[in-house]
Amino acid sequence: MNRRLISRHRGRSVTTAIALVCALSVLVLPGQAYADPPPPPPGSGSGSGSRKSLDEVRREIDGLYRKAAVATDAYNLAEDQAQTQSGEIAKLARQIVAGEQRIEKLKDRIGAQARAQYRTGGVPQSARLMMSGDPDLFLRGAGRMQQGQQAVKGMLDELTRAQEDLRTYSQDASGEWKKLEANRKRKEKAQKEIEKQIDAAEKLEARLETGERARLLELERDEQYRAQRSWLDSGALKNGGGAGATEQGRRAVGYATAQIGAPYVWGAEGPDAFDCSGLTQQAWAAAGHDIPRTSQEQWRLLPKVRMADIRPGDLIIYFADASHVAMYIGDGKMVHAPRPGRSVTVAGAGSMPILGVVRAR
Repeated sequence: MNRRLISRHRGRSVTTAIALVCALSVLVLPGQAYADPPPPPPGSGSGSGSRKSLDEVRREIDGLYRKAAVATDAYNLAEDQAQTQSGEIAKLARQIVAGEQRIEKLKDRIGAQARAQYRTGGVPQSARLMMSGDPDLFLRGAGRMQQGQQAVKGMLDELTRAQEDLRTYSQDASGEWKKLEANRKRKEKAQKEIEKQIDAAEKLEARLETGERARLLELERDEQYRAQRSWLDSGALKNGGGAGATEQGRRAVGYATAQIGAPYVWGAEGPDAFDCSGLTQQAWAAAGHDIPRTSQEQWRLLPKVRMADIRPGDLIIYFADASHVAMYIGDGKMVHAPRPGRSVTVAGAGSMPILGVVRAR
């Protein structure tokens, strides 16, 4: 082999060695596990062993928790309705007992009239008066007899009404019971769906290494920051919002911010853990005003206000299905219970897609 060929061969060897070192360094350098894998060559398929990027994992986890949030609203609504129906059933049960007691008293009074007639030998009072031969006694007795007949008729009419009321109460109680059972089934179904979605999300997170979990949180915060920056730049929050908070609004904000650090637990409404609507409901309850239990009901039933008029204490509803809610605290910020695995915290009001704003008072 001549010198020129040897030189060319050595050049190729050096080039190959450098390429190999570079390839190995890509595999071992910290942080490189999060990069998207290169696209597979045409016709080779995606490959079952290819690893998702960390950002794809983040979006998948977010999607699972969003599904859990929707199911949580269904669970909370069913629970709220079940409590209302339980109260209605208890009220109807009291009315049924009172109705039965009323009927028994009327029967006793009617029975007393019948026994009194039996003691006179069964002769009608009108006949006894006719046979008395005393006109004054007859006139006085006739008046009393008419009053007695009217009293008996009144008792019989009242007995009929009481029996009809009792039948109505019983039918209403049966209808409320059926609704209660239907809502219990809805609640059970929603609970299973919540557990399934949260379990899937937790398994995804559990497969990540410690450094990857830290990076996942960083990606989550970066996404929220970008969304908040874009929202503020859009001018949606003109002049920092509307007027200052009312006294009730300040109390509601005070309660909500005092819960910072409390864990998110689906279906929880305090005092040690909350879900998103449980936090806003309890904050306004502490301020002396009752609002609906779920974010969807809060969006449906509370009066809507323009974003430009937002003030501390107002509720911001997120996502097209109204599945998340937070409380505005001023300066473009809100306090909320984000999702399982997170705690009550302060975040940018525009860090998630906003559906609208509602006012509790």
